[in-house]
Amino acid sequence: MNSFIRTACAGGVFQIEIDRPDKKNALTSDMYATMADALARADADPAARVVLISGAGGNFTAGNDLNDFLAEPPSSEDAPVFRFLDALANLQKPFVAAVEGVAVGVGTTLLLHCDLVYAGASARFVLPFAKLGLTPEAASSLLLPLRAGHARAAELLMFGEPFSAQLALELGIVNAVLSDGQVIEHALERCRKLTEQPAASLRLTKQLLKRARQTLVRETMSHESETFRQRLQSPEAKEAFAAFLEKRKPDFSRFDGL
Repeated sequence: MNSFIRTACAGGVFQIEIDRPDKKNALTSDMYATMADALARADADPAARVVLISGAGGNFTAGNDLNDFLAEPPSSEDAPVFRFLDALANLQKPFVAAVEGVAVGVGTTLLLHCDLVYAGASARFVLPFAKLGLTPEAASSLLLPLRAGHARAAELLMFGEPFSAQLALELGIVNAVLSDGQVIEHALERCRKLTEQPAASLRLTKQLLKRARQTLVRETMSHESETFRQRLQSPEAKEAFAAFLEKRKPDFSRFDGL
């Protein structure tokens, strides 16, 4: 078990906590692998009736740890990040997220697979893929337009600008915005209510809610992961990462985009 991912199951609630507060809970390859395994355990454990994911130290996650990401980029669909996303998309039990602080990249796209999401008033969401010379992942190119409409999804994905919890609420990404510091307890209370419901009925309800789009989600995730891996080798991505590490503004003017 990765020391930055903490899991516990009590009262029917299986909790996954990202616990790397000094790095704003940035995710490494090992952390993705641990979370994928945790989701599989939660789905297989009859004592776990609902799954809750959160971040420690006032942030959800800053997304990928860039140094780890560059040292060990995902090279196939078996990469830990894609295993995690696959486990997320196929999770059978109710999945709840409690979001405080930053939710960058996968920290936002994973929420599109949640059944319930609760956010703090100061939470900030970012989809920076295009700015990094990359493309969307986690089927967000499908799921975000279904929630927000094409125009608003395009604005969020193409500009990669931070957006507020209130806008996330308006777009249907989160269920409720709460005062900072109250998110975890509220999410736990909602999880406890779910544990009182018939487990089979919840599982089948979730299955029916996702049924019409599930094949499309799998196809989109596969196509996105292929495109994402190709883009990692692009000159634009290399310039974006170099600029980030050198703390300067990237210059994409010499690339024709073809």
